[in-house]
Amino acid sequence: MKTKINNLDELKWEIARLTELKREQESYLNDQYTLLKNKVDMPARVFGTVASSIPGFNLVKSVVSSIGKSSPKDEHGVASGDWLTKGIRIGLPILLNSTFLKKSGWMKKALVLLASQTATSQITQDSVSNLLAKVTRFIRPKKSKTKSNKVEKKLQENIEDSPEEQILGI
Repeated sequence: MKTKINNLDELKWEIARLTELKREQESYLNDQYTLLKNKVDMPARVFGTVASSIPGFNLVKSVVSSIGKSSPKDEHGVASGDWLTKGIRIGLPILLNSTFLKKSGWMKKALVLLASQTATSQITQDSVSNLLAKVTRFIRPKKSKTKSNKVEKKLQENIEDSPEEQILGI
C-alpha cells in the first residue's frame, strides 16, 4: 500500500505505523515458530519418555553414539578430514566387501563398514607422513661419525672465536 506523504508530520506518522506493523509481524512469526518447533519436537519427546522406561536403553544408546564420535564433523555434519582420510574412508569398505566379504551377509558387511569408518578416522595425512618419515629414517644409512666430529670441532672453534669473547677479553 503506497501512501502519498505531503509533510513531515505524515512522514513521522507513517514511520511509527510501519514500526508498529513490523513489531506485530515479528511477534506473530516468533509465536508461529515456537508452535512449529513444539509440534516437531513432540514425537522425539514421546519416544524419549518411552525409551527411558526400557531397562538397558541408555547403555545401548551410549554404545551406538560412541561409534560415530570418533570422527570430527564440520558445521554441515559431514565428517571432516584431509583427502587421504576421506579416500580411505570410502575405499576401505569397498575393498573389504569386494574381496574378503564377497559371500557374507548384509549384517557382516554393515559391521565391517562401521568398524572401518571408526578405524579410518584415526588415519590422517599427518600420521601417514610421520610413519613414512620414520621408515625412511630407519632405511637411510647412518652418517659417519667422522663428519659429525668435524662439524662439532668447527662449532667449537666458532664459539671460541666469537666476537663477544674477543671484546670482553675472555
